[in-house]
Amino acid sequence: MATDMQRLIGTSEEDDEEEMDMDVKEEGDGDDDEDVEKHVDSTPMMIGVDGGMATSSCNNNRFQQHQQMQEVGTPGGGGARRCRPLEEKERTKIRERQRRAITAKILAGLRRHGNYNLRVRADINDVIAALAREAGWVVLPDGTTYPSNSQGPRPAGVSSTAATSSSSQMMSQTTPVSLKGVTSSYQSSVEHNAGHMKSVFMPASSPYDLPSIITGDGGDQTQSHPLIGGSMDNVGDKQIVDVPQKLPERDFANTAYIPVYVMLPLGVINMKCELVDPDGLLKQLRVLKSVNVDGVMVDCWWGIVEGHAPLEYNWNGYKRLFQMVRDLKLKLQVVMSFHECGGNVGDDVCITLPHWVAEIGRSNPDIFFTDRAGRRNPECLSWGIDKERVLRGRTAVEVYFDCMRSFRVEFDEFFQDGIISMIQVGLGPCGELRFPSCTVKHGWRYPGIGEFQCYDQYLLKSLRKAAEARGHSFWGRGPDNAGSYNSRPHESGFFCDGGDYDGYYGRFFLNWYSRILVDHGDRVLSLAKLAFDGTCIAAKLSGIHWWYKTPSHAAELTAGFYNPCNRDGYAAIMMMLKKHGASLNLVCTQLHMLDQNIDFQEAMGDPEGLFWQVLNAAWDVCVPVSSENALLCENALLCHSRVGYNKILDNSKPLTDPDGRHLSSFTYLRLSPLLMERHNFMEFDRFVKRMHGEAVLDLHV
Repeated sequence: MATDMQRLIGTSEEDDEEEMDMDVKEEGDGDDDEDVEKHVDSTPMMIGVDGGMATSSCNNNRFQQHQQMQEVGTPGGGGARRCRPLEEKERTKIRERQRRAITAKILAGLRRHGNYNLRVRADINDVIAALAREAGWVVLPDGTTYPSNSQGPRPAGVSSTAATSSSSQMMSQTTPVSLKGVTSSYQSSVEHNAGHMKSVFMPASSPYDLPSIITGDGGDQTQSHPLIGGSMDNVGDKQIVDVPQKLPERDFANTAYIPVYVMLPLGVINMKCELVDPDGLLKQLRVLKSVNVDGVMVDCWWGIVEGHAPLEYNWNGYKRLFQMVRDLKLKLQVVMSFHECGGNVGDDVCITLPHWVAEIGRSNPDIFFTDRAGRRNPECLSWGIDKERVLRGRTAVEVYFDCMRSFRVEFDEFFQDGIISMIQVGLGPCGELRFPSCTVKHGWRYPGIGEFQCYDQYLLKSLRKAAEARGHSFWGRGPDNAGSYNSRPHESGFFCDGGDYDGYYGRFFLNWYSRILVDHGDRVLSLAKLAFDGTCIAAKLSGIHWWYKTPSHAAELTAGFYNPCNRDGYAAIMMMLKKHGASLNLVCTQLHMLDQNIDFQEAMGDPEGLFWQVLNAAWDVCVPVSSENALLCENALLCHSRVGYNKILDNSKPLTDPDGRHLSSFTYLRLSPLLMERHNFMEFDRFVKRMHGEAVLDLHV
């Protein structure tokens, strides 16, 4: 690739002039040139190799004698044509030269500034195809074009043969996976610098990035194709063909056993702490048990169990649920959810913080995270009050500890019997250890960089204290040039290349900001370890992957992960988890299954690169890592398809890892009627077997 780029960058102006000879024509102008090129005696045309104008032995005297309209025979004997005056032909040539000159400049600009891999004498079709592929479309050699995402429609004329060529073409276009900090081959120098300091293990690229379905005319030619043996569904006059058999699959028989859990619906317990639809849930749990799922994961909502008054806990609905799970001999993973539910991606119910906490917040809104404009976020409590007695005489960490201790006492028998295998402790918004920097309620939309959330009086007090200890009291403020929720890194003076994030003040502020995050996790997990002594505890970490290929990693910085291109921002978090014997739940496994051309290229995101950086940071200090798939609403088809499951398997059990490391468990999000559909559940059953290291009968290699 480097050789190609050097050749393209070194293209001289003479090369650009040569490109003017490309064959570029508009509809309706073809006859103009044909009249010039056709000889009455049908002399064959000679077309230049460089794409120049066709030449013939046409006699100039003949044209001068017949400038008025005359009848001439066509080479194929297809009747007579009319020849136009010489002046009009000359004007046509001039227009053609102008069009070619413009095309040549477009090609030169795309090669030099857009990193398009275009040949020197590419024609306008190559330009259109390159732009279409960047926009997320598949362009076949014959010009057939359709969206690359499996959700999009397919042209009626795409046969199985065309689909095969499309698959091979897409394989050749797939961006190479980064190795040891080497970023993708199409990246600019800025993008390369962004990943230069990352030294992580990356697995080999997988064939499962290809779409799993195609659409063709309803006919026998698709059904009889020897490479297609999957199921077919008719949609109108088209057929949707499942073609997993065409994809080579790893054989996971006799590999490591990875437990599989299924996340229960968010609203399985209502606000009165009652189990919703116990009969329907019992049927679904029995179905899960029939395919040897290891257990289920469920949220224990702080806003439900301590919703009305401090230190008054109601666990009734959870008691009935846990007993049901125990009767089926399933395991339980429990999430202590100290945040509200509703307003985030995938939230289908609304569960607020306890009412008595909301009352305190009305008189003292600084207990919530606050942005620079003073907007409060009641999704969870600010980490600034971890040690402030503002919650009816208790600090925030004391409130969390009291709730966890009550849970431990209430369900002691489930701990003693080993039914509860893990407690995941909520540490921030969505239960994740991060600042709520990307708040939809405040107007954030992907891929905005988000905003710092350190402007409540308690965190500002901590910042001023840190600045005074540093000897620069004027640093006791937040950045004033960090943009807004939906800014891009290059649009702000703080996050742009060479911006303030890498200056003396920027490094001080980001060190303090990220330390607040680590300290919060340290305090809460130390109490969780005390409350759940003898049981595995875990913390959840999300993958803020957008702008990962920029030097600043702006979206990660506002979320509290001090992870620019020249620093590993996750090592301190892993050391903190190691200190408490906690495991990591990393939410990034299936994000890369989305269409990267559409979702990630513009945002310069790299979810897979981030996943492996965090995974290696944990493995380097022997922190166990579990994971869960991306939310269904992001790409429901892929979440239930063999393509998606195969990618999860590849990440869970890396084939090329020299130490044979793998994930400790996997949680599927989430139990729903869609999962229970026959075809989807058959694929899920197959996935569970392979995660368990069992052989499957329909493995296609």
